[in-house]
Amino acid sequence: MRTPFKHALCTVIALAITASAAPAHAQATYAAAQLAGGAGTSTAIGHWLIQDSAKAQQGGAEISSSGFPTKGWYPVSGRATVMAGLLENGTYKDVFHSDNLGTVQVPDSSGTLFVTPWWYRGEFVLPASAKGLHTLLRSSGIIASADMWLNGHQVADHAAVAGAYPVHEIDVTQWTHAGANTVALDVHPADPRMALTTSWVDWNPTPPDNNMGPWRGVDIVQTGPVELRWPQVIPSLLPDLSHADLTVKVEARNLDTAAHDATITGTVAGITLQRTIHLAPGQMQVVSFSPKTNAGLALDHPRIWWPVGMGGHPLYRLDMTAAVDGATSDKADATFGIRSVRSSLTKQGYRQFFVNGKPLLIRGAGWAPDMFLRSDPARMEAEFRYVLDLGLNTIRSEGKLEDQHFYDLADRDGILILAGWECCDKWESAAKTGGAPWDAADEKVAEDSMASEARLLRNHPSVIGFLIGSDNAPPPAIAKMYVDTLRAADWALPIVAAASDQGTAETGPSGMKMAGPYDWIPPAYWYADKLGGAFGFASEVSAGATIPRLEDLQRMLSPQEQEALWKYPELRQYHASAAWSPFAVLTPFDNALAHRYGAPTDLADYVAKAQLDNYDNVRAQFEAFNAHMDAANPSTGVIYWMLNNAWPSLHWHLYDYYMNPAGAYFGAKKANEPLHIQYSYDSNAIVLVNHALDDVPGLQADIRVRNLDGSVRYQKHLQGIDLAGNHTRQLATLPAMAGLSRTYFVELGLASGDGKPVSRNVYWLSTQADKLDWDHSNWYLTPLTQYADLNALKSLPAATSEVRATTRHDGDEEVTTVTLSVPASSAAVALFQHVSIRRGAHGALALPVVWNDNDVTLWPGESIVLTARYAAQGTAGPVVEVSGWNVPTRSIPAAAQETTH
Repeated sequence: MRTPFKHALCTVIALAITASAAPAHAQATYAAAQLAGGAGTSTAIGHWLIQDSAKAQQGGAEISSSGFPTKGWYPVSGRATVMAGLLENGTYKDVFHSDNLGTVQVPDSSGTLFVTPWWYRGEFVLPASAKGLHTLLRSSGIIASADMWLNGHQVADHAAVAGAYPVHEIDVTQWTHAGANTVALDVHPADPRMALTTSWVDWNPTPPDNNMGPWRGVDIVQTGPVELRWPQVIPSLLPDLSHADLTVKVEARNLDTAAHDATITGTVAGITLQRTIHLAPGQMQVVSFSPKTNAGLALDHPRIWWPVGMGGHPLYRLDMTAAVDGATSDKADATFGIRSVRSSLTKQGYRQFFVNGKPLLIRGAGWAPDMFLRSDPARMEAEFRYVLDLGLNTIRSEGKLEDQHFYDLADRDGILILAGWECCDKWESAAKTGGAPWDAADEKVAEDSMASEARLLRNHPSVIGFLIGSDNAPPPAIAKMYVDTLRAADWALPIVAAASDQGTAETGPSGMKMAGPYDWIPPAYWYADKLGGAFGFASEVSAGATIPRLEDLQRMLSPQEQEALWKYPELRQYHASAAWSPFAVLTPFDNALAHRYGAPTDLADYVAKAQLDNYDNVRAQFEAFNAHMDAANPSTGVIYWMLNNAWPSLHWHLYDYYMNPAGAYFGAKKANEPLHIQYSYDSNAIVLVNHALDDVPGLQADIRVRNLDGSVRYQKHLQGIDLAGNHTRQLATLPAMAGLSRTYFVELGLASGDGKPVSRNVYWLSTQADKLDWDHSNWYLTPLTQYADLNALKSLPAATSEVRATTRHDGDEEVTTVTLSVPASSAAVALFQHVSIRRGAHGALALPVVWNDNDVTLWPGESIVLTARYAAQGTAGPVVEVSGWNVPTRSIPAAAQETTH
């Protein structure tokens, strides 16, 4: 995100936290890693004991020796940062509630925690059968750096093992023995202003430890004399997708002091590969196979990998083995997909991506990992399910790049990944006026980081490019280094200079715009031809504040903070942004809410109005880019800022930290339907959008304009509508109408030729338009001279809503079906009904949950069937809770049906 405050390089949170000895009720456990043995195996160190070096003052030789006393050390998991490890041990409670994270006090006078190194001590057990094999210590990124010790010997220093991303392998065979072996890491403090690590800037507090630790883990690798590394498959696909040539490469490295002949064999796409090579002592050689050497690598009619919504996501597998003297020496494998990716600039200079030759509108959001970089595969799986449910096709990573599991999920689900380095810390300091220049050590860490990430990403069909800068493009020498490093790794994807409108000699113009907004603007903003409007490729934009539902506010904010949220818009909220940021207060959002919907009367009223606004605004952002994907100045991509939060936040998310879908979520889900009908704020046009590649014939549409009392002022039925794949179509333009109430509704319906509902969309609008003061725009918002008047929604009578619900088992999930009906006798429209599911009458919410639709509006005589999927858990029967703008909250049991196997 581009802000003057980000460019000021965020100040590390002034938290000095000293940990006492691990409590008796510690959740973490400690166990030595048991190596099964055998060439070609890799075993993660799953547990560590950690301690502050201010308390463990012995040297590495002693700490890494057998029998060293570790009383009072903290048992932590294998990828825990220091703070994550302390949280595992229950050292600090409720760090996400209120301002607890910022008010933790130092329990003694030392104040040294996190400014001194921390020791990580772990063990692995080598079986006797490992004799004759090489044992390697592989770290996959340590924040900020570490001296490494093994069995009393220093095997690497922190100058060599530095940076959040570089992979380092150290042959430690000479210092190992059968039985228990001890590894010790002396992890040096992290400061994102001084080292190439991670930082959080204005969308999340900085963790007090700056994420110091082996966050991607440490593995023990066993191999024979010849090691295989970095297998890759490079597909070359014909434009008509009928044929692909595969090039297979792997690095073979002789670890011995004697020469060896190695036979490299493999299978890929049903093709057998084999070659024998000679390696001198210590020699490394890249072994390559192509259709010139193996005719079978020329594939006819390959299975093509497509982004979600455009086709399937089939994957292939590569398996390789190195044998020396008839015995297996090492193994390597990879998965990959066959697809092509390219990008070019539109005639207006904006970046357009093409996958398998087809242009697509990038519809994505910015990724946030856990604040403490904790690894939770189950949560990540659920988050990818949400991405699919939201109808997004892309995730952008601004630094904080994830591990293999993240990209495997993206490959599986067809989610595109636009990866890149982060802004506003050491990563960009060399690119900024007055920024700290890099020295040779920094450049080496950056080069190693780029090489390691290239090797991690290049086989994944989900990855479509790399941004070598975020808010700023790197300076010439560094840009050249990045590009040269990527090319050396056979990187065949687009390389983009920055997420902002900058360029480099090696990459050309970025074709991206980073023009804001990041704070509240009205829905109509997105249809403008200025700043962050829906044209070109907007790399990070949204209307800022995203208010969680009431139950989440109550668990993240203190009673005083809850009161301030709706009463005092000028007060800073700790869960909004850093104190120095303009986003620390929600004033623009709160002012808009009060003007457009009426001043809130209590917290519940504030939340209800916020949900209406979030839904309306997020929907409009994505719909505007939808509407303009075929325009003369086309929209080519939009990255909503952001997808998720690293902690409970009042800003920038499509779903909150608790994974409780709210207005913003369902607004995005509605806008990103594969086949969608929508209203245009700029022209009153009704537009159809088809994000799939297939043409859809014979559609029918219904358009209604209703007054506040529900009376129909205009209606039109259209049929026989053909909609081309990957295109939009304007159906109609709403005429000027007399007699509209000041607040009115537009109700849209799209159905297939046989009448099956496809898309339903409802808007609440005002005859008094929002008026933007473009001349006084700044980098994060455009002020208004007039707000739309939606205050009349407060006068809606209470509506009657009838609810029926049933639940059935489907494997490991519950499926609850809810029928909402508004009887013809209802006094009014039932506006913005939200359905939740609780586990029992007063139980916790069933989260994560995937609904087919929610936050729905129904007129008298209308009904809708909603379905929800969520994990089966416990014995308490699900209870459906329905609330709404003018619908009394009620709860009913969701009766059980027969189980589906």
